[in-house]
Amino acid sequence: MRRIGWLFFTMAILLLITAGCSNDQQKAQDRFDKYVAMWNKEDFEGMYGYLSKDAKKTISEKDFVNRYKNIYDAIEADKLKVKASEIEDLEIKDHKAVLPFEVNMNSVAGEISFKENAAVVQEKQGDTENWYINWKPNMIFKGLKQGEQVRVATQSAVRGEIMDRSGKYLAQNGEAIQVGVVPQKFSKGGQQAIQKLSKTLALSEKSINQALSASWVKENQFVPIKTVSQKDASNLENSLKKVEGVQQKKVNARVYPCEEACAHLVGYVAPVTAEYLKEHKDEGYNAQSKAGMIGLESLYEDKLRARDGVTIYTVDKNGNKKNEIAKVNPKDGESIQVTVDTNVQKSLYEQLKDEKGVATALQPKTGEILGLVSTPAFDPNSFSFGIDANTYQSLSTNPDKPLMNRFTKTYSPGSTFKLVTGALAVDEGVVNPNESISISGKKWQKDKSWGNFYVTRVGSKPNVNLRDAYVTSDNIYFAQTALKLGLDKFNSGLKQFGFNQKMPVNYPFETSKIAGDQDIKDEGVLANSGYGQGKLQVNPLHLALMYTSIVNDGNIVKPILMNGDESGIWKKQVISKETAQLIQNDLVDVIEDKNGTGHAGKIDGLTLAGKTGTAELKKTQGEKGQENGWFVAVDTKQKNLLVSMMIEGVEDKGGSHYVVPKVKNVFQQYNK
Repeated sequence: MRRIGWLFFTMAILLLITAGCSNDQQKAQDRFDKYVAMWNKEDFEGMYGYLSKDAKKTISEKDFVNRYKNIYDAIEADKLKVKASEIEDLEIKDHKAVLPFEVNMNSVAGEISFKENAAVVQEKQGDTENWYINWKPNMIFKGLKQGEQVRVATQSAVRGEIMDRSGKYLAQNGEAIQVGVVPQKFSKGGQQAIQKLSKTLALSEKSINQALSASWVKENQFVPIKTVSQKDASNLENSLKKVEGVQQKKVNARVYPCEEACAHLVGYVAPVTAEYLKEHKDEGYNAQSKAGMIGLESLYEDKLRARDGVTIYTVDKNGNKKNEIAKVNPKDGESIQVTVDTNVQKSLYEQLKDEKGVATALQPKTGEILGLVSTPAFDPNSFSFGIDANTYQSLSTNPDKPLMNRFTKTYSPGSTFKLVTGALAVDEGVVNPNESISISGKKWQKDKSWGNFYVTRVGSKPNVNLRDAYVTSDNIYFAQTALKLGLDKFNSGLKQFGFNQKMPVNYPFETSKIAGDQDIKDEGVLANSGYGQGKLQVNPLHLALMYTSIVNDGNIVKPILMNGDESGIWKKQVISKETAQLIQNDLVDVIEDKNGTGHAGKIDGLTLAGKTGTAELKKTQGEKGQENGWFVAVDTKQKNLLVSMMIEGVEDKGGSHYVVPKVKNVFQQYNK
């Protein structure tokens, strides 16, 4: 009995010991789990409270918190996930244990993942006995030792460049000139020096003072003030020499040799905004990144973009590299070549630079886009180099809207649209092109149900056929022709020509519309639409594409912007081959006939077909409003150039006649 009693007593003691061990194991695990939970929340202050006495001797709370924060900020740590491994039978010896854990996070150098062990110790701190973490630097990163630091190094990659069809640069990785001052010398000139520099650089005195008052500025160090192109620096050189303390240095920069002429087409690269970072989260951008903001730079950002290489590594106290934590290799961006002809682009711009307008140029057989211009414009270099607040404010509040890309928008086409009305009518057989119709006077209405609304024309020829109507741009003829076509044929015909459909080209052009998102539903709007008014809205490039039908046997070519893309047909047989030739002949007469509205565009040695148009922007008949002047012309023999141009506010400049010589100049320049 006594032996059995001892056995039970021994077993009870063992059970108590086992229970105590089990309890300690659970406490150690729970304690570490809480530490890990704080780690996942990046609650570094809370984590420090869980450190052992020995650990706290090696690092203060302030240094502990700052070390984690500084490292995580530097490597751009994101999606941190720390996981403590569960151990079924945790070994505890001398009030000590080891708990494994795993860390995963994203960083500027890609994903970082490692496994480590945390030493924990049971000890009394204050009045409380508990389990504490015997923290060491290797809990930040595997292999990190006391006294070592974490470093981030960037290996620069190069952004892809943009070239025109002949290899001329539209966007280039080049050099610019950084104009700056050495405060010690510059300050000798006092306020007068600031005023001189402000005037020379077209920069506000406030901007100069802000640069000089930055916290990092030292008296004998160069302080950048403004970056300018090498050409501008050369022009400013004499003026800058007169200001003591001003210096210049070359810097790498994204350069736009085509300047204002290509501003909206090519766009520019600029530092990313907070909003951009939010929209492009997890795409590798950071606060120091630059990206394409508009135009080709933005559209082809993924292809052009340089992806810098980054290495996260450790160094010892002497700066010697020890361990590599993560690395992503640099990747240069791809260059692109577009179909644009810089000479054509500049020629279009020269004709429009003092206007509010838009122009497009095409190779009418292949659909290659040779030029896209919007005016007024801006110098994209100013954005790339770093635009100052005053200049940006001036651009953004300018009533002429130089920042708006006009060639992506849609407009009332005016009489340039008569190409479509006439061609559809001939193809549908509702008009005999050789038959004259009688039109009395300069105004007409279908019947009294139109009330006070009349269609008006400039001329008063009593008998008009299709050719006459094109040559003199007779609104009444085309209004009547639209009514003969009827609502169904007119609406379906316009869709055949690409209305209410996105053009097949990678650029954010607005879609041409028949009547908003609907078809035309009443005869008044139908009659108005017949001569290009009504609710019609046409994109300038789309208008140019419609004119390719008369030199392509009735087919509309597919627009091409990327050099090397295959030519093709966008809209097959929108009109018959015979109708296309007929309309081409009539539009040649618009220019060749001395009475033609486009006669001022005649060029000896060239056979151009074209059409003028004056779009009236007014709400009621009889009201005087803004007029936009149009002219579209195509070389029918060489078939190598087609131009559409629109200028706003021509009501006091001769209407569309103001535009004709400008388009003529482009053709003459092209054929030199």
